[in-house]
Amino acid sequence: MKIKCPKCKKAAELAPDYSSVKCEHCNLDMSYGEYVRFVSQHDSKYSDILGDYTGTTGGQTAGTLDEWD
Repeated sequence: MKIKCPKCKKAAELAPDYSSVKCEHCNLDMSYGEYVRFVSQHDSKYSDILGDYTGTTGGQTAGTLDEWD
């Protein structure tokens, strides 16, 4: 699947099993978890992206980026 590379903004490839993201334009190669962290840290409109993965938290926060795996 094609997604936007967080570094060069060109098309990157997301592995079918969501295990990795690779960009042939800037040689980006990272796991999907690293990609989510990178995007959430470098793009303010996605700063709360990790909260989308927590579901119902019962009033608890999703934690810090360092705690989330």
